Amino acid sequence: MRFTVYTSSSDAVDERYRAVARAFGYRIGERGDALVYGGTEVGLMGILAAATREAGGHVTGVLPQLMADRGLADNACDELIVTDGMSDRKRALFERADAFVALPGGFGTLEELLEVLTLKQLGYHRKPIVLVDVDGFWQPLLATFEHLFEQRFAKRDYERLWFVAADLDALFDHVDTYDPGELPTKWY
Repeated sequence: MRFTVYTSSSDAVDERYRAVARAFGYRIGERGDALVYGGTEVGLMGILAAATREAGGHVTGVLPQLMADRGLADNACDELIVTDGMSDRKRALFERADAFVALPGGFGTLEELLEVLTLKQLGYHRKPIVLVDVDGFWQPLLATFEHLFEQRFAKRDYERLWFVAADLDALFDHVDTYDPGELPTKWY
């Protein structure tokens, strides 16, 4: 299983988020799975990649030239892909994924998560999307989604686009037993 993971590149985040990134990386490696991620050695990204490697997992990093030029590339990756820009980066992350996981993160994490949700809604993929809800991190976003349903900007059926995992056991249980089922067309 290749997990494309979206998460923070910030070193300023609380230890509880670091602990989850570390534990997730170890689980990926112990299972013999692979990590595909944003390719930097900083923040939760770096912690996740290092833990995956330590546990024997394969790590593919994908980052744009701009970030490589700033010295942020994780050169310890088994495979490091440097793209022209962010659009190419997202495409490479998307194409290599068997499942998408959003750990806590900032604007970039949100943007990447919303893109794969939209692509799934439109039928471009049927892969699992999991939000790891560390201490309720994703609850404000989920409240926004609820508002979209209530105001009929999105169909309630689209709650099936993603899965909210309270912990890593729930994440792995979900992807290991994932059945995409059928989704309705986007339009009412």
